[in-house]
Amino acid sequence: MRSRGFTLVEILVVIVIIAVMVSLAVLSIDVAGQDTPLAQESRRIVGLMNLLHDRALLEGHDYGLWIEPHAYQFLVYDDRLNRWEPDPADPQTRRRELPKGLSFRLDLDGQRVVLKTPDPQAVGDTPPSPQIAIAASGEGTPFELTLVRDATGRTRVIRGDALGHTRIVRPGAAASAAS
Repeated sequence: MRSRGFTLVEILVVIVIIAVMVSLAVLSIDVAGQDTPLAQESRRIVGLMNLLHDRALLEGHDYGLWIEPHAYQFLVYDDRLNRWEPDPADPQTRRRELPKGLSFRLDLDGQRVVLKTPDPQAVGDTPPSPQIAIAASGEGTPFELTLVRDATGRTRVIRGDALGHTRIVRPGAAASAAS
């Protein structure tokens, strides 16, 4: 008569399945609890904003940031056409999709901005005007851009001031520094 317990093979299979699930979780969130894609994307945006701020000062061009719910693109103001345009020759300003599961929230002057994906049929050849501007004078649109992990609600807050300085702020510092 057989015992009703688990065999060694069954226990090993369960352990392997658990190990695979844990390793997948560790790949998306590191040991310290940091959300790696969230942190990387926020650092990338701050780096690009600071780079384009410096370029605006040096080259005398106005740059802007168009933000959609799950993507963003930097635009340059074309004085000849009198409108904002993507710069296909500059890989730094290309359209970028957020990693899966991340989205944006944007606040300008303390007001939440409704982010929309432009309809290609409605827009035609004219790209939308950016929500955030980086002027050739070095000034910028004051903003608070929040990257959100949709599944967990984790956030990273990026703040820009009127002088064109952009930085990542600590989660508790977002509300206290705004007042």
